[in-house]
Order: sequence, then structure tokens, then C-alpha cells
Amino acid sequence: MSGNRQADTASSPFRAPVLFAVLAILFVLEGTMSNGLFSGSWNTSLAILNMGLISAIMALGVNMQWGYAGLFNSGVVGFLAIGGLAPVLISLPPVEGAWAAGGPRLLLSLAVGLGAMVLAAQVWHRMPKGRLRGLVLVAVLIAGFFLFRMIFDPAVTAIEANQSARFGNIGGLGLPVLLAWPVGGLFAAAAAWGVGKVALGLRSDYLAIATLGIGEIIVAVLRNEEWLARGVKNISSIPRPVPYEIELQRNPQFQDFAASWGFTVAEASGIWVKLCYMLLFLVVLLLLILLAELALKSPWGRMMRAIRDNETAAAAMGKNVTARHLQVFIIGSAVIGMAGAMMVTLDGLMAPGGYVPLRYTFLIWVMVIVGGSGNNWGSVLGAVLIWFIWIKVEVWGPQLIGLLTMLLPDGSVKQQLLGSAPHMRFITMGLVLLLVLRFSPRGLLPER
Repeated sequence: MSGNRQADTASSPFRAPVLFAVLAILFVLEGTMSNGLFSGSWNTSLAILNMGLISAIMALGVNMQWGYAGLFNSGVVGFLAIGGLAPVLISLPPVEGAWAAGGPRLLLSLAVGLGAMVLAAQVWHRMPKGRLRGLVLVAVLIAGFFLFRMIFDPAVTAIEANQSARFGNIGGLGLPVLLAWPVGGLFAAAAAWGVGKVALGLRSDYLAIATLGIGEIIVAVLRNEEWLARGVKNISSIPRPVPYEIELQRNPQFQDFAASWGFTVAEASGIWVKLCYMLLFLVVLLLLILLAELALKSPWGRMMRAIRDNETAAAAMGKNVTARHLQVFIIGSAVIGMAGAMMVTLDGLMAPGGYVPLRYTFLIWVMVIVGGSGNNWGSVLGAVLIWFIWIKVEVWGPQLIGLLTMLLPDGSVKQQLLGSAPHMRFITMGLVLLLVLRFSPRGLLPER
């Protein structure tokens, strides 16, 4: 009987509106109340919301892979990072002298590497099985690798030596930054195709291992290949799709507008910029949800769920399980890559050292599980809620530890407890996850 009551509660049509209303109240309190628990700043509230919306797009991509098809992607951080490369290569202006120094040779080396892989694939498919095929395949790959490096290394050295103190990278195309968002999705989709072609035909656990490895490889490449995005030197001043605060503050009309609402010019300019970002992110998120919902309710979506629930039965009905898995894996990774491009645009900074699995893989999975895997709106709810808690626990944690240790005498024990306050984030995430799995195992908004 208790299981039936839980199921009825989970399927209630009022559940989603109530939960989203509670979430909205939290952001309103963050913007209006200043009492120690909340900041009382609309700038802070909107900043949390904007990153929450980007996290919702990340969670939506993971939900497509796990909730639709049961594919475990443990390398979310890698697809996010490769998507974040798009604003650098698309929106930044070209670096003067970099293309002349090594651009043509760089393209030639990439063509040689691609040609070697294509030739190796042709050898594998066209030659008869046997030792000779293996020897020819190895010879093609080794020769292609050395030829690639012979052209690639001098090109990279020349590019990194060009204005190395300020640039040292190839630069971009100088195109509008909004174009970088879908391009970031294409970058991630290409990486997902390569991983999926190798891993999806094997056992399901191999995909988790492969994505974990490729995620770390992508981040390592971005950290070390300075010609691409300056590596750990980072790239700042990435163009924006919204106005700059300083431009608004110098505008007399905006100064009058800020005064009419009772804000200082500096505060109003920050709010205005964050509202502009929020509208852009909402448009992208709602469009993705619309497409995802249409796909989920289509024959394709029903087929994906059938494959997820019973691969053997689906294969017996004539469905190409591997091809469909590859399809949804590419789509989900493209959504994650688009979120990565949006995040770099919001920050105005490409910092490969900041891509850590704890934040960009584990936390995204917590968002999907808490929200409800298989439910697109559940992923959005879980992402925004978990991100809000993740940010606020940084403030609430020390306050809670200080309250609990208030009666303890000064000493090493009290100092140790106060010093452990920053770790409250991880304890809180684990506690939230345990509570949700105990009382709502299918998430706050479970799949119907």
C-alpha cells in the first residue's frame, strides 16, 4: 500500500509545478533577503541561476544517454571541455603571424593523420584475414604516425613561438560567439562518434571505462597543447553576446534607468547583463527540451526506451541496438558540448585546469539522479536545485559548524572542525543523494 501511495504522489500533476515554485522562491529569497542564509543580492541570485541553467543543459545531455538508452557516460568533463574549445576557435580574432608561421603545415599534418586512419580502415576491411593483414595494418599506422609527427611538430613549435608572451596560439576565426555554441556541440559529437564506434559494440561497462579515459585525455590535451588554446596559460577576453557592464555604466540613459529602479549604476549593470544571459540560456534550454520531448514521445523515443529496458528483446525484433546506442550517445554528447561552449562564453575565460571530474561529471550525475532520470524536466529541476545547494553550502557549512562548535572550548578539536567546514559541500551532496534514493528512488520528478 505504501508503494502505491508513493507512486500516486510521484505521478501527481501538481508535483512538478510545486517543486519548480519552491525553487523559484529560493532564488527570490536569495535576491531579496539578507539574513545570513541568503545574500540579499539580485546579482548573486542571477549568477547562480545562469550557471544552474547551463548545468541543466549538461544534465539534459546526460539524461538523453542514461535516461533514454541506459548508457553510462563517466567522461562528461571531456565532452564539456572540447565543447568549451569552440568559442576560442570561432569567436577570437586570428593571431597575427600565427597562420603564416605554421597554419598550412598544421592542416597538412591533420590531413596526413586522417588519411592514415582511413587507409588503415580500408586495409582492415578489404584485405583477407590473416597475419599479412595485421602486419600491413601496423605498418600503415606506424608510418602514418611518424609522417604526421614530422609535419605536425615543427608547425606547432612555430605557432607557439609566435608572440609567445601574449599569444602563442593559432587564434580564432573572428565570427559571432553565438555561432560557437552549435560548433561546440559538433566538436563533442565528433569525439562521441570516435568513442562510440569503439566501445558501444562491446559490453556496457566498456563504455564507462572508455568515456572516463577519453574525458581525461581531452582535458590533458587542452592543458598541454598551447598552440590550441594556450594550455594552462588560459585565454581570457572571449567575446560576449551581451553588453559589457562598463558600457552600460557610461550610458546616460541607463544611468537614469538604474536610478528609477533604486539601484546603483554598477549594481544595475550587473543585473542587466545577467538577465540578458539568462534569456539566451532559457531560449536554448527550452528549445532543447521541446526537441527532446518530441523525440521521446515519437516512435524513435519508444524504441530507445524498449532497447534500454530489454536489449535482447529489441534485437530479436530486428532493431540495430548498437547503431541506436551510437545515435543517442552522439546526440547527448553534442548537448553537453554545447553547454561547455555556453559556460566558456559566460565566464569569458577558457581555463583547462578548471575542468575537474568532481564538478563536471560527478555533480552532473547527482543532478540527473536527484531530478529523475528519463524525465527531461526532472533533469532541469535537479540541475538548478543541486547547483543552488552546491553554491550556498559554501556559506551555510561554516555557519553550521560554527553553531555546532559554539559550546566547545577553544582547542585543536574545535579548530579541526572549523577547518573542515569547506568539505561540507561533499557531505551535503552525499546526504542529499542518500535521502532522495531512500524516499524517492526514481528522483523528484520520475519518468512516467
